[in-house]
Amino acid sequence: MFSIFRCWILSIRSKVNKRASILPPGEDEFDNVVVADSHIAASEALIRSMHVKEILKFKKSFLKRLKQEVEGAPQGVGTLCNHQGGRASGMRMYPRTMPGATLLLDRHYNSLTPYRRGESNIYAVRKDGDCIISYVETADRHLILRPHNPAYPIEVITLEDSQKPGDYIGGRVCHVGIET
Repeated sequence: MFSIFRCWILSIRSKVNKRASILPPGEDEFDNVVVADSHIAASEALIRSMHVKEILKFKKSFLKRLKQEVEGAPQGVGTLCNHQGGRASGMRMYPRTMPGATLLLDRHYNSLTPYRRGESNIYAVRKDGDCIISYVETADRHLILRPHNPAYPIEVITLEDSQKPGDYIGGRVCHVGIET
């Protein structure tokens, strides 16, 4: 199996960076961001050091500009996922993302409210212990996961009785990087 997406869920809080021994605080204009497998990010509120694949850097000014909108209880403050799957997984959101794209996920934004007026958010959604990258809508206690690419099927998740949509959303895709 090869890596289709590298999903990074960012840690904006410097307090978390200072307390977490696996995430030393950035000394310059960059903040450290941790990468772990998607099944770990989907199931763990906090990523333990043994699950860290690498630490990457993002500009602090970019991370501070991101708006927060958490619906329900936050699922932890900063975890990262390295999404693994087949070519079909990477093509679900083509051309918005593509196989091999690097996705930065904002864990502090799990609301279905559009981040920018008139634009649909792309989310990492927890399903069956993994992350699915998709547009998300709700209807009659169901989450509807819509791909951008019409060649791929719509998926539906039934919300459990006490659950809200934000409980299934791991974060909003706030940056897509594609290596050429």
